[in-house]
Amino acid sequence: MLLADRTVVISGVGAGLGREVAAACVREGASVVLGSRTEARLAACAETVDPSGARSTYRTVDIRDERQCEALAAAAVERFGRIDAVVHVAALDTVMGGLEGADLAEWQSVLDVNLLGTLRMTRACLPALKEAGARGDGSVVMIGTQSSVAAPAQVQQAAYAASKGALVSAMYSLARELGPHGIRVNTVQPGWMWGPMVEGYVAWQASSEDVEPEVVRERLDAGMALPRMAEDADVAETAAFFASPRARGITGQCLLVNAGELMR
Repeated sequence: MLLADRTVVISGVGAGLGREVAAACVREGASVVLGSRTEARLAACAETVDPSGARSTYRTVDIRDERQCEALAAAAVERFGRIDAVVHVAALDTVMGGLEGADLAEWQSVLDVNLLGTLRMTRACLPALKEAGARGDGSVVMIGTQSSVAAPAQVQQAAYAASKGALVSAMYSLARELGPHGIRVNTVQPGWMWGPMVEGYVAWQASSEDVEPEVVRERLDAGMALPRMAEDADVAETAAFFASPRARGITGQCLLVNAGELMR
C-alpha cells in the first residue's frame, strides 16, 4: 500500500476532491486528519471514508487563521503521533471574471486563501514534517490548476488562476528550502475535472443554452486526448502518489492531470 502506517493531513475536505483525496489515502493505508470550515462536511466525509473511525479524525479549520492551522496540526500529532504528508485542497474559486471591472479586494481574499492560507497550513505542519523527513520522507502536495498556465475559453477566473500561479512559484522555493529536511513539495494541476463543481457548471451552461447537459459534457470531453475528462478521483490518486514514498525522488514538480487537454 502506498501510504501504509502514514498520517496525511488534508485541508479543504468537502463533497468533491477533498473527500476523494481522503478516500484514496485511506485505501492506501494512511490515517487521515481532515480539515475544513464546516463540521457537518467533515463528519460526513469521515463516516464515508472510515466508518470505524479508527484511522481518521477531523477538526474545523479556516486556513486564513494561523492558530486554527496550528490546532489542526496539533490534533494530528495528538491522535496519530505524526504527520507524514499534507495535501492542500482548500481553495477559494468563486470569484469570476477578469481584471477589467474587478473588485481587487476580492482578488486579495483569493490570494489570502489560496496562497497564504496554503503556506500557513504548511508552516503549521513543518515541525512534524521535519520529523517525517528525518525518518526518510515527508511530503507537501499542493492542488493547483491548469488555468494558471493556460486560461480556459469557457470560463474566466483570473484571480483564481493568478493565486494558483503564485502558489507554483512558492512551491519551487519551498522545494529548495525544505529539501534538506527530507520534505518534498509538488503540485497537481487539474484541468477540467468531473465532480460536483464541473457538474454544476455543465448544468448551468446547459440551462443557458437550452440543451441537455450531455451536450455540454460531450463538448468538453471532445477537447481531451482521452475520450473523457479526468475525474476528481483521478486527481486524488495522483495526490496520494505524490504523498507516498513511491515519489520520494520527485520534488519541485507540477503534474497536469487533464486527460491530455493540454500537453507540454
